[in-house]
Amino acid sequence: MKYVSYSLDGVEGLAIQNDRSLKGLTVSDGRYPGDLLSLLQKGSTALTSAAKALEAGDDVDVTRAKLLPPISNSGKIVCIGLNYHDHAAESKVATPTYPTVFARFNSSLIGHGSPIICPASSHELDYEGELVAVIGARSRHVDEADALSRVAGYSIFNDGSIRDYQFKAPQWTPGKNFDGTGAFGPCFVTADALPQGCNGLRLTTRLNGTVVQDASIDDMVFSVAKLVSVLSEFMTLEPGDLIVTGTPSGVGAARKPPVFMKQGDICEVEIENIGRLTNPIVRQEAR
Repeated sequence: MKYVSYSLDGVEGLAIQNDRSLKGLTVSDGRYPGDLLSLLQKGSTALTSAAKALEAGDDVDVTRAKLLPPISNSGKIVCIGLNYHDHAAESKVATPTYPTVFARFNSSLIGHGSPIICPASSHELDYEGELVAVIGARSRHVDEADALSRVAGYSIFNDGSIRDYQFKAPQWTPGKNFDGTGAFGPCFVTADALPQGCNGLRLTTRLNGTVVQDASIDDMVFSVAKLVSVLSEFMTLEPGDLIVTGTPSGVGAARKPPVFMKQGDICEVEIENIGRLTNPIVRQEAR
């Protein structure tokens, strides 16, 4: 099942996607089952019940609706760097033997169709297409063999990175958390609709229609299952937490000459069987 979070005339709602149509309910409707985070917190049966309610809901006018991040208020957004062998190589670092972990915050998130903001203070806005794993059950000290049972579903992320700010210090937090740089969506797809761990699926990033990243999810250094297991060694993962699993090679900063996103560009990240996340690039005016 595919779920889409949206806003219509300023009122938030949740929809289910069948083929290309959306059926949904807004918070102003008594039939509204709740947002995606609250449903995940209630357990998998809540998602199934919500799907039935949404299928009986209203047609969502996609020409008027604004798509939102599937979850806008996750407790944790855990990102993984250098998680593809070829990306580590192009970054001129050794392949990690332990996941490179950093955090994003909800204030950076935008949905499908919303502009990724290139800040006035930089010209080094880079793209990073990534798979997102969404946690569905409270998880601590999880064995790798059992880890995928803790994943409720998947989505797509464009980890827009301000490269000069990313490397101002050893920690990457500033360059990974500018407002309007974390594109997330367009939908949340339940795990039962996809191969285990999304293995075998293709991730493709396009900038203005040109393919700039193309890789199999199998090329990750640490699989989704491994990441869930390792992360749960040192923290409790909660329903609705996001694991943004890393990007393959082809990032703009590694190109010669570098290719950074600019005003008027369109960036698309597509993962087969999940969807296509599309965002225009807008430059912030100087203060």
